[in-house]
Amino acid sequence: MGVALPRRIIVVGIVASAIGMSVALSRVQAPPPVHQPDAAPPLVEVLELQAETLRLPVHSQGSVEPVTQTALSAEVSGAIVKVSPKFVAGGLFDAGEVLLQIDPSDYAAAVKQAEALLQQRQIEYDGAAQLRQKGYRAAVDQASTAAALASAEADLARARRNLERTRIRLPYAGMVRSKSADLGQFVTPGTPLGVVFATAQAEVRLPLSDADLAFLDLPAPGKEDIEQAPQVRLQARLQGEQRVWPARIVRQEGVIDERNRMHYLVARIEDPYALDGSRPALPVGTFVAATIQGRAMPNLVRVPASALSQGTRLLLVDERDRLLIQHSQPLHSDDEYAYLSAEALPSTRLVLTALASPVEGLALRLRGVANSTDAVRGAGAGP
Repeated sequence: MGVALPRRIIVVGIVASAIGMSVALSRVQAPPPVHQPDAAPPLVEVLELQAETLRLPVHSQGSVEPVTQTALSAEVSGAIVKVSPKFVAGGLFDAGEVLLQIDPSDYAAAVKQAEALLQQRQIEYDGAAQLRQKGYRAAVDQASTAAALASAEADLARARRNLERTRIRLPYAGMVRSKSADLGQFVTPGTPLGVVFATAQAEVRLPLSDADLAFLDLPAPGKEDIEQAPQVRLQARLQGEQRVWPARIVRQEGVIDERNRMHYLVARIEDPYALDGSRPALPVGTFVAATIQGRAMPNLVRVPASALSQGTRLLLVDERDRLLIQHSQPLHSDDEYAYLSAEALPSTRLVLTALASPVEGLALRLRGVANSTDAVRGAGAGP
């Protein structure tokens, strides 16, 4: 009984302390609630898209090849007695310039022999004609001498051609691509001597898909008009610098490659070696990137490639300055721009600023509206 009383006193004390602390805490005033201000709409940069009539560029690539190339071979037998210093790989030569000389001695002698025989046959023919006029020779005798005269004339022409064939020359100005024969070598008809090509023009064979052809204004094969042909800009890096050369589409090949199902256009470059020094040379064999001028297409907008995400998604601004997410398939695209039909877009205001979590209907603050055509002119871009 004496022990239970102190326990009750302790319990009562603990309860009283708890009640006192509760009363004290209830008297402490709670802090007023904090009101967070509404987050401001994101600030974005906007580009006003302008509908234009554009020539969409079509891109391809290929290697520069000569328009005219000749594999030289000997037409007569003999030793090579003279070689032009220009007859080396990379050597430039003029039209009609002798590159190689085969020993002409025997062929010059054959010409003299044929000339002498012709002279003899001419005398025989003239004599037979005079005798026939006097009635001493029959007509058949004159016909025989006439045939002999014609044969002698043919022999002389052949001998002169063979003599001319000892001098190897071309009807065009060009460059030596490779050399297969040299001084002192004995050659026979058909012996390879080298390969040369004309420097007046060069060509690039450009593969294109069927979809690419839809953007080009091309005539039917065989009816090409070079003056109206699409222009082409060729680019390559030479000697550490990016170079550009003008060209034109001169024809399309009327056959589809069975291996890759590609069409081929041929672009022509005038004076690729720029022998007048007006611009850098474009050597045969150079691999070039080609930009072909497309046909004029109306009512297109030019969208910076960086503004197109996931291949088709555009962020636009509607009339209430709220975000509008639009998926549109570009008609054409390159490294800088995507080209879309203006009719496919519900708004012409394009968001250029990247948004972390774009949500349809998100309120936006517009920092400034630029014009798409002005932006292109300022950047110096465009096809």
